[in-house]
Amino acid sequence: MTGWHFLLSRRWAGYLALTVVFALVCVMLAMWQLARRDEAVAEINRVETNFDASPTPLTSVLPELDSYDASEEWLTVSMTGEYLVDDQLLVRNRPLGGDVGFDVLVPLRLANGDVFVVDRGWVPTGQTQDVPDVVPAAPTGTVTVVARLKAGEPELAGRGAVPGQIATIELPRIADEVGLPTYTGAYGLMASEDPAPASRPMAMPKPTPDEGAHLSYTFQWFCFGLLGFVGLGYIVRQEFRRLNEDDPEEQERAAERERRRAAKRSDADVEDEILDSRAGAESDDPVDRHRDASADEAALRRSNN
Repeated sequence: MTGWHFLLSRRWAGYLALTVVFALVCVMLAMWQLARRDEAVAEINRVETNFDASPTPLTSVLPELDSYDASEEWLTVSMTGEYLVDDQLLVRNRPLGGDVGFDVLVPLRLANGDVFVVDRGWVPTGQTQDVPDVVPAAPTGTVTVVARLKAGEPELAGRGAVPGQIATIELPRIADEVGLPTYTGAYGLMASEDPAPASRPMAMPKPTPDEGAHLSYTFQWFCFGLLGFVGLGYIVRQEFRRLNEDDPEEQERAAERERRRAAKRSDADVEDEILDSRAGAESDDPVDRHRDASADEAALRRSNN
């Protein structure tokens, strides 16, 4: 079988199909990375827009207990009520600054009787025990809280905790434990309290803008998909040459390729000789240097001819 007819065989059709599948997978992974970048950019924009905005009354932002939209993440809200200190909960395994500790959740009962869960901040794990050494107490009486909205977290199957602790900020579960109408769409990361207590848990820092390397990964996956076809093309070309090595036209093309390779090797050898002669020359006589340069030029002309 000569010419390009070998490409019509099942074997080569299979190679093409595999290459197409590989390219499609690469495109899918590239688009996934691009979507991840879009999510990161959207998060950066939300932080920049909402984090330092003036506080808005909670009931204006969340008119219903289950109200929440992703665009409201980090939005600053204000509310007034009384902490239900007996219902305080510690959220396990919360990282901050390279350490692992606990988030301190305290439900805040508003004037209308509804409850909003406030994350007052982070405390480190104890030095000799798997609980905090000290948890700063929430202020008693009426308090005005400014907080930033965050979506509730899903349940972690198989993850339990001792009484007074939870594995994740699962708002419906907290609502069941409190036993009062509770906001289940979002909770708040505390920014300030008035009156302010003498001490409080460590505040959560403002997120650092970071798009990540998603855009770079996107380009890489597109390149991988393209390289699959480049590799297939190379294999096809090699197979064509092998199957058509007895064809006069292909033999002529092969001879021409060999001549070009030989010419490249000859030019390289001449250049190496010139460099070696220059490196080994120790004469400071201008006449000698001129003679060497003329010899180099003559050698180059001979190689080109």
